Amino acid sequence: MNKVWLVTGASSGFGRAITEAAVASGDIVVAAARRTALLDDLVAAHPDQVEALPLDVTDIAGVQAAVDGVAARHGRIDILVNNAGRGMVGAVEETTDAELRDLMDLHFFGPAALTRAALPHMRRRGSGAIVQLTSMGGRFAFAGVGAYCATKFALEGLSEALAAEVAPHGIRVLIVEPGAFRTGFADAAALRPSAALDAYQDTVGPVLSGLPGGSGQEPGDPAKAAAAILTALDADEPPLRLPLGDDAADAIIDHLDRARTELRSWEKLTRSTDFDD
Repeated sequence: MNKVWLVTGASSGFGRAITEAAVASGDIVVAAARRTALLDDLVAAHPDQVEALPLDVTDIAGVQAAVDGVAARHGRIDILVNNAGRGMVGAVEETTDAELRDLMDLHFFGPAALTRAALPHMRRRGSGAIVQLTSMGGRFAFAGVGAYCATKFALEGLSEALAAEVAPHGIRVLIVEPGAFRTGFADAAALRPSAALDAYQDTVGPVLSGLPGGSGQEPGDPAKAAAAILTALDADEPPLRLPLGDDAADAIIDHLDRARTELRSWEKLTRSTDFDD
């Protein structure tokens, strides 16, 4: 049976690539985006497979209605892909509370609401998959992307617990952690918080200036990423986390190695804090 997908942020980047890959597999995709006009060509080319759905994932009330509507029209939701997002570059001190909350609404509370809305439909069928698009920045952070990584860390933590909770109901969770891909992210990511401080020019400045310069030159191919996601979802035992790209693999391995080394270096002190018998 052909699957029914609900993909957010489907008008560009990974969302568009995943939509195209699912359609090529013969599946039905409800492609959600704030600007659905960007999906007109896909709808025209595949009118029986692609439905464009206007959706702002930060509109929590709208999210519930949208998910229920998809389930009513198509009878089920087999795969939910939480992909909508954007970047932000700036030091933690530069980032205002409002800016941080806006980003958290987009990357965490929106996906959480979509997940909660989709799960009852999946549980009733005893099957389904939740795909969370995070980032290699969901594993580690560096100067200039604290706010962005914080939102991805939060989604990964929620998703790891979710995976254990829904596995008995036949539902899978896949956390996708891309590196640098040619999705246009670098253009959108070069959004600095409102008040730049000279104190962080040496640490944050190179990150901000480097992103737009690398746009269109990233090593990752979104079409190959989408194919990898479909492959993982079709596996008998899919991974919980799926890093994508050489850069993501190298950076995550390095991070894990450094974390292990640090823990071993401080292990004696770590273990010294229990009550004495």
